[in-house]
Amino acid sequence: MSRPELLVLCGLHAPGTEAVITRIRALDPDVAVLHHDLRDIGSGRVHRRLRHGDHDAWTVLELAHGCLSCTLREDLLPQLHRLSEPGGPRRIVLHLDPALEPEQVCWSLLHVLVDDAPITDRVDLRGVITCIDAGSWLDDATGDLTVGERGLAELPDDERTVAQVAVGQAEFADVLVHTGTADAWQLARTDAVLERLAPSATRTFLSGLDAGVLLADLPPGARRGRPDDVHGPLLRGQPPLDRDCGVQLSVFSARRPFHPERLHEAIDALLDGVVRTRGRIWLATRPAAVLWLESAGGGLRIGEAGEWLAAGDAAAWAAADHERRALASLGWHPRFGDRSQDVVVLSHDADPAGIQAALAAALLTDAELAAGEAAWRTFPDPFGWWHTDPCDPPAGVTAAGNPDTEHEEH
Repeated sequence: MSRPELLVLCGLHAPGTEAVITRIRALDPDVAVLHHDLRDIGSGRVHRRLRHGDHDAWTVLELAHGCLSCTLREDLLPQLHRLSEPGGPRRIVLHLDPALEPEQVCWSLLHVLVDDAPITDRVDLRGVITCIDAGSWLDDATGDLTVGERGLAELPDDERTVAQVAVGQAEFADVLVHTGTADAWQLARTDAVLERLAPSATRTFLSGLDAGVLLADLPPGARRGRPDDVHGPLLRGQPPLDRDCGVQLSVFSARRPFHPERLHEAIDALLDGVVRTRGRIWLATRPAAVLWLESAGGGLRIGEAGEWLAAGDAAAWAAADHERRALASLGWHPRFGDRSQDVVVLSHDADPAGIQAALAAALLTDAELAAGEAAWRTFPDPFGWWHTDPCDPPAGVTAAGNPDTEHEEH
């Protein structure tokens, strides 16, 4: 017996997501739409809506702890489990709250166990559809408003910006649907960003939405809800590297470590006029640690993502993915091994040469490099293991990418 198909739908533009749901239901009457409204999650309540055929019911859930993980574990995943039973719908649309990024939810679908198995053993995760309002999306993706300031659901200890949500939703999509209106210039700039942010995603308009929204005919390289490995290639697909409408993708690479204090001073270069920054870095004060750097608009996160292979033993090398071992071997440095700086920056209103210069100036000088690791460990390190801009300790942890990776907030 075939498993029901699962489509994940997200976006900040609520009218757009509802219009896509209407289209999907018209294409396939045997589809169930599951939605958890998180507007009251801070009070321990979640509003669940389930639509299937003529059935349309809202249920108010009282949670022991008002948090996303409780919602996933206590209701969302069990609901998907029940919908996947024999006699259930042929397709399921998981309609995410506007405040949610699909990557964390998909990670839970793939890894959190329900009755000793992940939900993806029972459903066929087809991929992610993201709705984009071109009239407002680029402003959202480059701003610094927090989720709470925007009036979206406030998850406990949530310090994300709207930009981090907007960019995360678009970057993880298999299909991007333009659901709003915009003038020709705004649409061109938005498309230039999306073509570089999510190059493998299909882009279409609500007015021309056809059966492709059911995610049955995606190209072979489609993501289909699978998170990237932080140690994998940073450029997914084949994004254009030329400049278009002021939008440009650039890559910074170096084989010497960053001075942590100078990198901290250079952070503004990764925020002003930049849509997205992501990559792996190493600080002179932490020679063993791979750090993952990720920014969107005015928000930036840095967190530990394991260790460099050069810092491990033979067992660590054997346990690494074969692609990571191959990449490390090809670029192995006689002194630094696989340690390197690899950062991709997507800018829309910044000079890529200025960004490159700011990052290069944060690297160790020849004299500092010659002083050796013992001297490096004495450098001032303003990052600590928890950090924000401005420099106040955060109230909690915000996960991004792999939920097991701890992040500092800037």
